[in-house]
This record gives sequence, C-alpha cells and structure tokens, in this order.
Amino acid sequence: MTTRKGSARYDGLGKDGKGHVSTQSGVLKDNPYGFNTRFGDEPGTNPEELIAAAHASCFTMALSFALAKEGFTDGTLETNAKITLDQDGAGFTITKSELDLKASVPGIDPDKFAEIAADAKANCPVSKVLNAEVTLTHTLS
Repeated sequence: MTTRKGSARYDGLGKDGKGHVSTQSGVLKDNPYGFNTRFGDEPGTNPEELIAAAHASCFTMALSFALAKEGFTDGTLETNAKITLDQDGAGFTITKSELDLKASVPGIDPDKFAEIAADAKANCPVSKVLNAEVTLTHTLS
C-alpha cells in the first residue's frame, strides 16, 4: 500500500483569504492559491489544475505500463487534461476531465492502441476516484 500526503493552509476567509499548498515530496512547497488563482489570473495554483496534472500523469503512466505489458518497448505519450468546474446550486462540482493524448508507438495497430488506451483511461486510479465524466481523444502517429 502506498500513501502520499498533501497539505493546505488558508489565512483569512472567502475571497480575501490566501492559501498555500504543499506536497510530501516538496515539489510544491507553500505554493499560493486562492480565489484569484482559481477564478482569475493571479499567479499561483488551484485544485482543478492540480487534479488535471494528477489525472494526466496517472493516465499516461497507466498507459505506458499497459503498452509495455503488451510487449511494446518504445514510444512517446503526451497527455493534456482539462478539468471542467461547473456551478452546482450554491457551490461547484467538477463535472468532466478531458484527456487529450498524442502518442507515437512504433508497430502498434491503431485499433489495439485505442483498446489499450481506453482501458488505461477507465482503470487509472485518478479516473476511478473522479466522480465526473472522463473522456479521451487520441492521436497516434
């Protein structure tokens, strides 16, 4: 079993508050976040972009391992994820994660690739935890 940690601190309340987010590894250490980094263009991060990065990296790694299991030894996978945050009554809900994959895997049949990629999308741990629509488009070169 693997356990990883993240933490957040928020000083002040509501729109005037300022937050900082950190990860166990130290890759993020007191990175700023708040209303203006989430809904405006102030420098800093926000939960949706962190989820997008987590989903893109999780899916890409899952696909890499699935391709290796099928005997492929070379390739390049590049995934962008786009998280949609929609108004839901008085609050908000993450309703969608769109994965856009560009891949190069020498010697793979396009139908086989699509099958392996769809399975990786459905079964990567971040896809499983999201209670939202998860879509995948891909380009295989």
